[in-house]
Amino acid sequence: MGVEDSRELSLFGDNNGGYQRNRSLNFDGFDEIEEEEGDNCPADDDFVVLNSYNVQCEQTEDVWRIELEEDELRHPLVREICRLIQCRSAWNAKLERDMRHLLRSLKPRQVCAVLLSQDDERVALQFFYWADRQWRYRHNPIVYYAMLEILSKTKLCQGAKRVLRLMARRGIECRPEAFGYLMVSYSRAGNLRNAMKVLTLMQKAGVELNLAVCNTAIHVLVRANKLEKALRFFERMQIVGIIPNVVAYNCLIKGYCNVNQVENALQLISDMPSKNCSPDKVSYYTIMSFFCKEKQVKEVRDLMEKMVKESNLFPDMVTYDTLIHILSKHGHADEALEFLQEAEARGFQIDKVGHSAIVHAYCKQGKIDEAKGIVSEMLSKGCNPDVVTYTAVVDGFCRVGKLEQAKKMLQHMYKHGCKPNTVSYTALLTGLCRNGSSLQAREMLTGSEEEFWTPNAITYSAVMNGLRKEGKLSEACDVVKEMISKGFFPNPVEINLIIESLCREGKMNEAKRFLEECLNKGCAVNVVNFTTLIHGYCQKDDLEAALSLLDDMYLSNKHPDAVTYTAIIDALGKNGRIEEATDLTMKMLKKGLLPTPVTYRTVIHRYCQMGKVEDLLKLLEKMLLGQKCKTAYNQVIEKLCSFGNLQEADKLLSRVLKTASRNDANTCNMLLESYLSKGMPLSAYKVACRMFNRNLIPNLKLSDKLSKRLMLEGKSAEADNLMLRFVERGHLSPQCE
Repeated sequence: MGVEDSRELSLFGDNNGGYQRNRSLNFDGFDEIEEEEGDNCPADDDFVVLNSYNVQCEQTEDVWRIELEEDELRHPLVREICRLIQCRSAWNAKLERDMRHLLRSLKPRQVCAVLLSQDDERVALQFFYWADRQWRYRHNPIVYYAMLEILSKTKLCQGAKRVLRLMARRGIECRPEAFGYLMVSYSRAGNLRNAMKVLTLMQKAGVELNLAVCNTAIHVLVRANKLEKALRFFERMQIVGIIPNVVAYNCLIKGYCNVNQVENALQLISDMPSKNCSPDKVSYYTIMSFFCKEKQVKEVRDLMEKMVKESNLFPDMVTYDTLIHILSKHGHADEALEFLQEAEARGFQIDKVGHSAIVHAYCKQGKIDEAKGIVSEMLSKGCNPDVVTYTAVVDGFCRVGKLEQAKKMLQHMYKHGCKPNTVSYTALLTGLCRNGSSLQAREMLTGSEEEFWTPNAITYSAVMNGLRKEGKLSEACDVVKEMISKGFFPNPVEINLIIESLCREGKMNEAKRFLEECLNKGCAVNVVNFTTLIHGYCQKDDLEAALSLLDDMYLSNKHPDAVTYTAIIDALGKNGRIEEATDLTMKMLKKGLLPTPVTYRTVIHRYCQMGKVEDLLKLLEKMLLGQKCKTAYNQVIEKLCSFGNLQEADKLLSRVLKTASRNDANTCNMLLESYLSKGMPLSAYKVACRMFNRNLIPNLKLSDKLSKRLMLEGKSAEADNLMLRFVERGHLSPQCE
């Protein structure tokens, strides 16, 4: 084997010209992967400590894979710890003392149960850190792996990296699976570069690759749409002696389907037996899913036959359930019904979930009669529809505007012993609001207690938006108040919609009162909500109220952004208060806020409108210190042209011609045209000459018009010279000239 071959088998640059048969891969070319913006790559020194550990795990079980029993999750100690964690908002010394005492009584698997019981993975990570700091307590190895497994299902990649580093410092054996968890977490966060760098960290830690980690790497690359790199990795893992299994092949099949290369996926299945790896049902299901999305039913049936003949894998109920759900999900209800009937003909019993999927698909298509037919068929077969099935029909009736039938369906549910739930009523209320009956929806919402159902946040939001769209803003605000009293808080988007609607109708006092109430009740009011209200005041030329609200933002710890300042700057300029606009712009810059493109356009428009060009240029110099705006001076010239101030525009032309870009050519053409419209062809000619000197080509039609105007005024030499410039640059033939 030559030097080139040995380089392929060496991991990241440790090649010494010899052949080292270790389980390491060369990743030349993975540096081509673009690093995500804001991506903090882990420093290699963070994991140098991994080289020093030589402590073997005391456990003989597979610590990296833990399955807990129901009794462990419901153990009294576990439940008490979880209760104390939920009280963290009112944390005190006594609660911490109780937690510390209970912690020392927990077995390792019970600590894992506490971590797995948390709804928020960040809370689980905080508890993990807190426990690790306690005196006379150390996490068992299985706790580290349980924490890593939890984090691998989230985007908390930095937390996973810290847990892995902590394992090294505690002398816990870091198996390849631990690195695999970190790799998956980076992948979920969109940090492909960091995910692949985990393999480098493994090598520096002296941990050999295994098949599971290689499968993870292939999965990460496929997930990031880097199929070519996944194929290269697949080849290299075989070179170093890691034989791929069906999981690796299935990842590549998925990758081929993602890029619409289904022929290559089929070929891979055909090649698998020759590699001593038989395809499983997942291999076929992946391609079937692709065909289902494309509504290629014939190809699905051909693949089912191939699955039986070549792999001796027979379609079962899982096969038909998969096909029914995928076809229904992508709106192919008729085809899904065909497979349901075929499955029942073969003796399989499709449950109510499969039937409900088809019902939902028909309802989304507006085919309510077909959906009702399936519900009737379910009843006749003894497969009683559940609340999900009926709710889908209710939603379907609402989508086609048949609101009375939707109400009757709710009554029909009671007759068949199926009580409508919150989702059912929310579907009906949404339909009422969509069809202009929001007041009726409001009445049903008020009478929810009498009907023994409880509205949720989505229910209130649907009614609130319905009332808002119909212009019933007072009623919409009342719904928000009721919503808050029930413990549901509108999100900033919903708050903003109400404020915007009130401002549009000129009800500024009501809008401000609504914002204050939301703020006092603890709703998630943000800077956008304040900015919307400020913009409303500016539209009404109530600048004192707008400036007062700007001060209130600081008192509420809601710091205004560049958009907020821009709205007020524009209003001040519009009212001729240009000095105050300048002071506010400087205040914005001092706070480190970068002007947006809208800010530049606003400032340039107002200053040019007032004819304060010198003040504008001084202000622009300060604005451009923090952030370059390549078209700032272009905008100034174009705005001056629109206001007829051609003399000042001509003075700035030299600043624009420094870069000589396409935008600069457009600006020069605009100035040239302005001179022509003012009857100043000689000035226009000078602009054209300056453009040629900077290798910019003036607009040919404008130049032709300019040439004729020059001829009429007796400037034949200038006219001929202008056309000659076009001929010299090949934009005009000598014959035409």
